Amino acid sequence: MPFQFRVLRVQGIYYLTSGLWPLFHMASFEAITGPKVEDWLVRMVGLLAAVIGMTLLVAVRRRNRGIEILVLAIGSALAFAAVDIRYALGGVISPLYLADAVVELGLVVLLVGTARSGR
Repeated sequence: MPFQFRVLRVQGIYYLTSGLWPLFHMASFEAITGPKVEDWLVRMVGLLAAVIGMTLLVAVRRRNRGIEILVLAIGSALAFAAVDIRYALGGVISPLYLADAVVELGLVVLLVGTARSGR
């Protein structure tokens, strides 16, 4: 399996599980990430993350190397990282989100590298 698909699989699983977590157990999600004001918004973002994750996993299963999958994967990782950094450094959300930003930016580096090398 090409390395790019392995990265996409990891990202897909990460998004699917982290997206579904607040839907199934908001209390444990808030215990780790901090209290939330708008539970509905957390659930909405979680559902969107889960859908992105499922889409990436389907692409891996179908061996889809289309540019649209890379745009989705890289774009969503950059979007999550930007929000994590902006609001964690601003004191609005837990500094724990900076760890997520590191994961997201790591995914971007790996995906851009595999896109350039064709791996």
